[in-house]
Amino acid sequence: MNLKKYLFVGAALMSVSFFAACSDDENEPQNPPVEEPDEPNGDDPEGPVSLEDQWNNTNTVTWPADTIINLTEHYTVPEGKTLIIKEGVQIIASTEGVGANLLPVEFTVNGNLYCEGTEEKPILFSIPEAERTEANTFAGMWGGIVAGTTCEEMLIDHTIIEYTGGDVLEGAPAAQAGYYEAGDDAYPQITTNNVNGNYVITNSILRNGVSDAIYMMGGNAIIMNNLFIANGETGEEAVNVKSGCQVDVVGNVMFAPNTNALKLSSSDQSDVRPQAKIQAYNNTIINAGWRRDSDKGGGIYAEENVSVHVYNNLLVNCKFRAMTPGLDNLHNIEGGYDEANSTIDYNYYASGSQEVDPSYVYEQGINYSWEGYNYDHEDYDTERVDLNSVIATQDDSKDPQFANFDINTTSLTSYTYDDSWDFHLTASSPALEGAYSANASDMAPLFGTTGLTVNGETYTTPAPQPYFGAYGAE
Repeated sequence: MNLKKYLFVGAALMSVSFFAACSDDENEPQNPPVEEPDEPNGDDPEGPVSLEDQWNNTNTVTWPADTIINLTEHYTVPEGKTLIIKEGVQIIASTEGVGANLLPVEFTVNGNLYCEGTEEKPILFSIPEAERTEANTFAGMWGGIVAGTTCEEMLIDHTIIEYTGGDVLEGAPAAQAGYYEAGDDAYPQITTNNVNGNYVITNSILRNGVSDAIYMMGGNAIIMNNLFIANGETGEEAVNVKSGCQVDVVGNVMFAPNTNALKLSSSDQSDVRPQAKIQAYNNTIINAGWRRDSDKGGGIYAEENVSVHVYNNLLVNCKFRAMTPGLDNLHNIEGGYDEANSTIDYNYYASGSQEVDPSYVYEQGINYSWEGYNYDHEDYDTERVDLNSVIATQDDSKDPQFANFDINTTSLTSYTYDDSWDFHLTASSPALEGAYSANASDMAPLFGTTGLTVNGETYTTPAPQPYFGAYGAE
């Protein structure tokens, strides 16, 4: 995947109006037809059909390639129905607000959603172009994609989702459904809720959001080959997983999440929400944790009886190494992680020489990444975690020698991504050796063999690679 190539959406796309049409088979995709001229007898054709009315007499709606969809109201894919979004489509959410409470526009998926972008023509979920500014990075301009408890399948492929994180307010669909608390929560870019749902998020960019990029409260998922940028303003993570989930997180680059790249928890575990299980390997994580105004976070965080295998990840200039809080109460849904069924090891922690901005003051006096990695932290499980990991010190940065990224120059609190960066490893990189390669069955991806079937296609998780990070040698 060439992430640089599709950071930009092609110019001048065609706007579309929707008009009523009938389908011979209600299960066939119904594309928006073109407006026809007035009839000779003076009768007007049927008027424009709202986005909501597209669902009349059909179970599947397709938004054709290279069209613009302007959302001024909340949009819902109804339960039992399917929306297909083709390559190059732009979904532009108004920032004016909905109704008297000026609610952020919310994109609710109670049925199925298939975003079928391509490298050349990614799909874009965004706001009006004039408002896509540095100042609005954490302005929370709309509500993101909220997949409800009846969403059975969702594909997000070659899709850009940005400028999310509006406050969940009284009357918001997500508050009325009980997914979020009005007045207390902000919208992630993607939310899931169905413990039986299948979700594939791949080849995509999730950036510039007040809250988490992906917040999973249920479902089976493959999250692979994505780019995460500037996720979370004052807290929150790139990938946040709770109970009722089984997830593979593989091959992603995560730049500057506010707190952690991977927040892994089995909170709220119950008979209907089983233990969360996550396999997370071969990810590259940079600048995690420094924008959090407390001593929590820094890359990997596992708690509350979660079962995880986190390995072969490359962490660069992060505030801390892997944390496992609740060590005095392990294997408990209100305590620490499930250490008996977990492995957090064979990770690579590199540190540049730069000091954090002095305006950021941390209780533990951490000013450099190497300092945080070697701190005697109460949430470091020194008996079981990172025993075979590579950890930088003040005198040995463990520079992974990226093809084009100097680990000593980018500010630790920076969240501005440069698309000229290249996180492949050079041929002489020390990160090409020492990774986990024994291939034990418990370290294997959850969906590496059976895969996940979405829209009739089976997606499988790639096998772990014997190097650290997402990309390997250039």
